[in-house]
Amino acid sequence: MVNRDVRLEMFADVNFAGRRIQLRRGGVAIRDARALGFNGQLSSFRLRNVVNSRLVTLLLFSRTDFRGTMRVFRGNTNVADLADYNDRMSSLIVVGRRLTDAQIETIRSTRVPPQNILQILQ
Repeated sequence: MVNRDVRLEMFADVNFAGRRIQLRRGGVAIRDARALGFNGQLSSFRLRNVVNSRLVTLLLFSRTDFRGTMRVFRGNTNVADLADYNDRMSSLIVVGRRLTDAQIETIRSTRVPPQNILQILQ
């Protein structure tokens, strides 16, 4: 299963500081970050696929249920400061594959995450 190799560390403060939440399973869709007590708190993150650095995609949304302003990150990525997106994340999707622009647009328009991943609701 490709998703077992995905790691996401989210931090409440810039420069990978403050409260930290780790997702080590990968393949997760969080419809409402309040379920983690992390709504509107994301300021920095580390995204990894430990086997193949290209096969990971993170979608951040400013509203619950995969709505609002979206940011897309592909491949292993460290973001020390989300700048204008700081403290705006309310839902997210992370998968152990490289989603195409067309797949991302389908997720955005239908608000349905990819199949075979864990979904966390409020």
